[in-house]
Amino acid sequence: FDENALTYASGLQLQKDGVWYNIPILPNALLVNVGDVMEIMSNGFFKSPIHRVVTNAEKERLSLVMFYTMNPEKEIEPLSELVDEKRPRRYRKTTTNDYIAQLFETFARGTLAIDTVKI
Repeated sequence: FDENALTYASGLQLQKDGVWYNIPILPNALLVNVGDVMEIMSNGFFKSPIHRVVTNAEKERLSLVMFYTMNPEKEIEPLSELVDEKRPRRYRKTTTNDYIAQLFETFARGTLAIDTVKI
């Protein structure tokens, strides 16, 4: 039984290039997932991570998840200051309401909502 292995068996995993990686536990840490809206508004500079949480039969875990959503009619698009000839617009304009609808629809199919607004 390896005590150090449990440090990495936190349950949170991130996916990169189709591989799931365990994220180590950092005591008293606050993890902020910037999410899809930040990826769209930053024109791809910030990435919304593909993530999941898995159970750990060896160690108890407590997580608190909170979501923030903008006004349903708020338009979401890359900031004009982050779009130029060298870095063209990567996402089309949508509204919060339309994007959330896409999120639920694509989640049911096992695909990513952000892919529906990519140019």
